[in-house]
Amino acid sequence: MKQNLSLIVWPAIAGLLAALLILDRWVLPLTPAAQTSVLEPVSYAAAVREATPSVVNIYTAKLVAQEGDPILDGPVPAQFAPHPLQRQRIERSLGSGVIMTAQGHILTNNHVIAGADAIQVMLYDGRSANAVVIGTDSATDLAVLKVDLPDLQPITLGDSDSARVGDVVLAIGNPLGFGHSVTQGIVSALGRFGLQLNTYEDYIQTDAIIHLGNSGGALIDTRGRLLGINTLIYTADNQTHNASTGIGISLAIPETLAVFVMQDLINYGEVIRGWLGVSVEPVVAMPPSGGRYQRLSVVEVAPGSPAQKAGVQVGDIITYINGEPVEDGRLTMHRIAMLRPGETISIALQRNRQSLELTAVVGALNHSIMPGTRR
Repeated sequence: MKQNLSLIVWPAIAGLLAALLILDRWVLPLTPAAQTSVLEPVSYAAAVREATPSVVNIYTAKLVAQEGDPILDGPVPAQFAPHPLQRQRIERSLGSGVIMTAQGHILTNNHVIAGADAIQVMLYDGRSANAVVIGTDSATDLAVLKVDLPDLQPITLGDSDSARVGDVVLAIGNPLGFGHSVTQGIVSALGRFGLQLNTYEDYIQTDAIIHLGNSGGALIDTRGRLLGINTLIYTADNQTHNASTGIGISLAIPETLAVFVMQDLINYGEVIRGWLGVSVEPVVAMPPSGGRYQRLSVVEVAPGSPAQKAGVQVGDIITYINGEPVEDGRLTMHRIAMLRPGETISIALQRNRQSLELTAVVGALNHSIMPGTRR
């Protein structure tokens, strides 16, 4: 009996297992997750789809004096000389911009719209409108425009302070007037400066190719969030702004700095920057414990400045500001410039081998003072 039962049960079990194998391998559909992992290639289409409606094309027109015709302007007898006519021609240029608010504020580069007599903005959906200039800031090469259109899609902000070298980034803009185009690369470096193109330099360097017309466009992360405003190409022969090809180094203004400037231009019509009133030089300290780090040596204190009122003196070595070590003097001065007048900050310094901590009330930077020399 047991033998007969085994003859029936085992073939049934084998048949059931074979049926399950066939169903699993050839009949049952793949789960969505399995389909995605098998069929979907790596793509940034979702990020582009998220950010592209927020990137606009900018077209400008400017009236410029035209050189006279040498044939018509040749020597003629005074009695036959016509009344002088001022000849003019229209000079056109292009660029890109990023929609930042639902009210129509658009962030772009100052050099894109500088001197323009007319500015037209074209959206991704084909709509267009004339734009007015809300404010400009030559110190960062940023400008804010405004258009009066409904149903605008502001871009989602990222966090440029969290960007890392090696992160994948995408550049969206209007290269060579072709319309919305996307290029891909990585963050090559952070905090680039020393190009002496603007007073405040803190660029994100990327190898995402940008061309003439990309200026003012968006640098985004792989989730479609804004990391920076593409501003220029820096080539080996120092040709900037006018470079027509993407060889060299692409640079973008970090999102945090761009938003700071934009908000001030919207609220006040100008950028209000913090000021301490000290001139500083970097010095390298090498403690007995080993290593080396940078500190700031005070070389001048402005009379009546917040620094003087706080007790800062020439020769002091600034080590900490608001509890953060001064590892990069340029970045520290940038952070001071982004403070609001009236804010209180702590300054830790060394004077004659003694450690002191002072408190200063930030003042407002006077535009007659060169920000590059005194903070």
